[in-house]
Amino acid sequence: MVLLRHGQTEHNAESRMQGQLDTSLSDLGERQARAAGAAFAAMRPHAIVASDLRRAYDTALAVGAATGVAVQTDPRLRETHLGEWQGRTHYEVDAVYPGARDHWRADATWAPPGGESRVQVAARAVPVIEECVAQIDRSGAWADRPLLVVAHGGVIAAVTAALLGLPVDTWPVIGGIGNTGWTELASRRGRSSPQWRLNVWNADAGSGADDVG
Repeated sequence: MVLLRHGQTEHNAESRMQGQLDTSLSDLGERQARAAGAAFAAMRPHAIVASDLRRAYDTALAVGAATGVAVQTDPRLRETHLGEWQGRTHYEVDAVYPGARDHWRADATWAPPGGESRVQVAARAVPVIEECVAQIDRSGAWADRPLLVVAHGGVIAAVTAALLGLPVDTWPVIGGIGNTGWTELASRRGRSSPQWRLNVWNADAGSGADDVG
């Protein structure tokens, strides 16, 4: 399974916190999405599922066009809701909530005011992965072709930590991921559920990746 982050947006370029604001790709983000499509064409993903927020969906469409695979969307893959922080720059958040961003990054159970924690994000997003994996298992159609999930940095970090079974207090060891950076997880089948291992973290699928926000 490959988890791909969307291309750059103007909010990323401005260090502005997006959360679930429905922002569009910048010109650079569109180029990154096309480059990601070229990078993944050889992988021939079995299926592509994406967040329904435009920046992820448009990135997924670029990959789908290059691979010939239709894109499915699921709102459970949306980025972390950042509550009162959404739309503010990092500097603006720090001015109003001194030290809060550092605390948020260090504690996966803590949520911004009016927002979600990483644990809550994982609780809604991991079932999407489980459902997709079960569907492909039933079809018997893996054949070395990955499931491609196109989402957001916070979602990818939370899902990766949860699928690896990391203790929640260690989730902050999973760092950020750049625009059109990707992560690969492989499964060793257990008795009743996949047992995941991390093969790749934050590989560069595009060009000019920006790791902010």
